[in-house]
Amino acid sequence: MTTYDVHAHCIPAELFDLFRSDGPRLGIELRNDGKGEYAVIRDRVRLQPFNPVLSDLEARIQAMDATGVDVQLLSGWIDLTAYALDADAGAEYSRRFNEIIAAEAGRFPDRLIPLGTIPLQDPRRAAQELDYAVGDLGMAGVQIATTVDGTDLDQAGLDPFWEAAAGLRCLIVLHPCDPLPGVDLSRNFLDNMVGRPAESTIAVAHLLFSGVLERYPELVICVVHGGGFLPYQLGRMQRGFDAVPRLAAQNISTPPSELARRLYYDTVLHDPSPLAFLVGHVGVDHVVMGTDYPFPMGDPKPVNMVNAIPGLSDEQRQLILGDNVSRLLQGVDR
Repeated sequence: MTTYDVHAHCIPAELFDLFRSDGPRLGIELRNDGKGEYAVIRDRVRLQPFNPVLSDLEARIQAMDATGVDVQLLSGWIDLTAYALDADAGAEYSRRFNEIIAAEAGRFPDRLIPLGTIPLQDPRRAAQELDYAVGDLGMAGVQIATTVDGTDLDQAGLDPFWEAAAGLRCLIVLHPCDPLPGVDLSRNFLDNMVGRPAESTIAVAHLLFSGVLERYPELVICVVHGGGFLPYQLGRMQRGFDAVPRLAAQNISTPPSELARRLYYDTVLHDPSPLAFLVGHVGVDHVVMGTDYPFPMGDPKPVNMVNAIPGLSDEQRQLILGDNVSRLLQGVDR
């Protein structure tokens, strides 16, 4: 059995060469405040300092070996989606980013499968770049953020991208980026512990109730961090759909509880009991293993976590550990 990690991040070292050579022209500037190097996008989006482990490929493979991960789906650091760039710069940046991360994965082709990035700030170009990433570079899909530079996914005119992704049956990993702007989560690490899953919950709810998932049933979307809080509030959403349809059912005829079961959810919940709840509500065939490598909030023992979920058969554990992802990868139209 092959185990797959669907939720892992990297910054290939070659990406820094791009930042230094063409970053200013594109709208990305590297700076150093004495505590570490960081990037600023269009003079208004300041990223956190870069974690050097994100660029250490040898350490990545060693960590995979130590934790029982056979194959990692390799995504960029979500902060580097760079939707704040203008359309032309965003398209060029995505193309070069994808070629760099594809080359990075190609150094260990049996262990790493690349996921690309796309310029969602220009939905037509996003669809074109998706075709290139999947068809030409052989990527399994892409990672996208929960908003497009602050615009909710259902309000960003993304139908060209959704249509292309549905046609390709490629994987879309949905990942939070800028937790709840305007809400003070600066204390006690709440921006990460609460803000990120809350942001994912809001993004997925928009996809559910706007009709995106109903219009494009072939979309393959995996929501990280166990789907945020959404799986555990599906009863409330279903009640709204049933009891207040003039508000909650304006754009959909399919119950939200059914639409939510079309999505996939990773295992980064850090507790086997809610994972058992998740499996019971969305189905064992829609839960996949993740780590959030290499961040401190990641799961350091992902295989052990899956094995600790109560009430599963060996065959069901195998689905979560790898067979579900293997099935999805076989369905990608590359």
